[in-house]
Amino acid sequence: MADRLKLELATPTRLVVSEAADEVVVPGVPGYFGVLPGHAPLLAQVGVGEVMYRQGREEHYLAVAGGFAEVGPDRVTILAETAERPEEIDLARARAAQERAEGRLGGRAGGDEIDLTRALQSLARARARQQVATRRGGQRLTPRDG
Repeated sequence: MADRLKLELATPTRLVVSEAADEVVVPGVPGYFGVLPGHAPLLAQVGVGEVMYRQGREEHYLAVAGGFAEVGPDRVTILAETAERPEEIDLARARAAQERAEGRLGGRAGGDEIDLTRALQSLARARARQQVATRRGGQRLTPRDG
């Protein structure tokens, strides 16, 4: 059994990450799932949220939305519709997107019929992007964190 995972995360336009990792956590459609070396093979739909991968005691985060994840005993491959590193996210733009989505959901969209699913997805994407943007650089775990 491998002692590390090979993580590859790509979008239709670029390879975002190709790294060795000790652990990967992915936002699946029904909820987040964690992967450690030796994991059983699976194919899962990726939702909106944060991908976290750990290298030693350092955690790295990426904002993702949509796609698929393929997991094997020594590999995690994520094909995402969109993916961004923390340093690529414009925090002001993400906040503005959240405000627009909340406005649509709050009925302040000028009385127009809204697509509830689309508005909820926009809100989730904006929140995930803001969360990841506040995590600039790798974060070290403290002994309290685990």
